[in-house]
Order: sequence, then C-alpha cells, then structure tokens
Amino acid sequence: MSTPIELEDGQHQLGDVLIGRGTPVVIATIEGLGLPGMRTADVEPPGEDGLWLGRDYYSGRTIRIDAAVKLPGDEAGALDMVAAIEEAADDQAVRGSGGTTMDLRLKFPGLPARVVRGRVRKAEPTLDKAIHGWIPVDIEFQTADYLFYADEPDTTGIPLAVLSSGGLTFPLAFPFVIDGDPAAVGRPGYIDVAGTAPTWPVLRITGPCSNPVITHVTTGRTLTVQATLAAGEWVEIDTRPGWRTVLRNNDGAAALSPTSRIDLFQLTTGLNEIRWTATDPTLTSTLAVTWWPAYKALRRSA
Repeated sequence: MSTPIELEDGQHQLGDVLIGRGTPVVIATIEGLGLPGMRTADVEPPGEDGLWLGRDYYSGRTIRIDAAVKLPGDEAGALDMVAAIEEAADDQAVRGSGGTTMDLRLKFPGLPARVVRGRVRKAEPTLDKAIHGWIPVDIEFQTADYLFYADEPDTTGIPLAVLSSGGLTFPLAFPFVIDGDPAAVGRPGYIDVAGTAPTWPVLRITGPCSNPVITHVTTGRTLTVQATLAAGEWVEIDTRPGWRTVLRNNDGAAALSPTSRIDLFQLTTGLNEIRWTATDPTLTSTLAVTWWPAYKALRRSA
C-alpha cells in the first residue's frame, strides 16, 4: 500500500513514486481518461439490415503516460528513477494475488485529486540517451474498472440499536414544522454519498456481538456474518471489486451466509440508509462504514 503524498497541480503518484511537475519525471501526455473501452452484446440480425443493440459493459481503462526522466548529466540518477518506477510495478502484495490493485493518483490543474485502481502493465524505458540523463519511459496502467475515486475516503460509525436521535421536545411552541428529511435530525444509519456513480464500501463490525446482519435499506441487500465476536474483536467485509474479502482480526472463522451477495452490496449516490442488528446484551458493538466516492469522469465539482 503506497503512502499518500500531498500532490500539487500537475503531480501524480504511481505506487510510492511521485512523477510530473517538480520531479525528475517529465510528462508529455496522459491518455485514456475519456470514455473507457466497452464490451458489447450487439448482434447482426440474419436476413435483414441493421443491428440489434445488446447490453453494454464498460471495461477497465488503459491509461498511457508518455514520460521521460530528465536529470541532465546524471546517468546513474536517471537509471535509479527508472528502477523506482519498475519497482513500483513489482509489488508482490499486488501482483501476487488475483484481483488486488495498486493506486495511481492523479492531480490535474484546477481539479481535485482522483484515484484509479489497477496495475502497471508496461514501464518501457528507451536508453539511447541515458548517458546524458535523459530516458523516455512509456508507462501503461490497466485499471480494474472505469471509475475515478476520491483521494480520501469518507467514514462513519453506526452504533447498535440506536434508531433515531429525533423526536419532540415539550413544551411545544406553535407553529412547528416536522422535517421529512431523516438526515436533518442526524439519524444514525443515514449517510450521504458524494460522486456520480455507486461505490463499494468497507464494513467493519467490532464486538462483542454474534451473528450480525447489515442491511442496505435503499436496495434491500443484506449481509449476514456467521460469527461470534468477543469484546474488541472485529470482522471486516471489503466489498470492493478485486478485494472482496471477509477478514477477522484473530484469524478465526468468519463467513457470510449463502444468501449474502458481497458483489451487489453497493452504496448509491445521495442519501443511503444502513441498518444492522446483532445479539449484544451490552449494546456496545459498533459498525464502521468506509467508502470512496466514485466518479464516472474527471470533473471540477465534488
């Protein structure tokens, strides 16, 4: 996992390597930021003109970075910079497991930093002028999906068995207005998700409790954890594509029920309601929900 660096306009981060403005890695162009590739199910109907348009699926992006290491007169330093880029791609924790990804953080002038998740598929240097400290590098980054994610996650905690912090306070003063917006009273379980596309959350339940059930009320999707947690123990459900796991801090058994669809448990844009139940006589167990707002395109607004 790379360490986030405060990015300036025109700077980008590939793994732990900072490239772009103010670094030895000069970037000419970055391609692959528009409409991603598409998998179609179009069919040519036999015996007639036209095309039957089937369902379309977006592929991941292939982001191409036309870059060059520029360290005049410093051949060794330029080669070290190329080696750092290659080593960023050689992260055993990423390439050693199916589905896992690394981050490419992008910061264009006037736009908020955004993150794409994937792997380096190419880092090809041209060494003809390495002796002068000039090494062009062709970089390709294959993303797992077509979305751009917020640079920092949002998170909230939801206590067990707290239904509302609203209600009426007496004596009443007339006229009074009952607000129909549940978020207006700060009701636990309601979260406002920014972005322009649904996103996948990371859910962590901390005990003591047993057999917790998490429900996304907006869609009706439910995750049931078949485990008993002692005080301080936790189970983390990562619903993100490629990372879809159910982990327990003590390496003990934790599983989801057969009807739990981790791949369909998404947060929609706007207001979402999350409810959860469990057996906990102490009422001290908690649910933490973490998510990265997702965007279909690079844009100025949040």
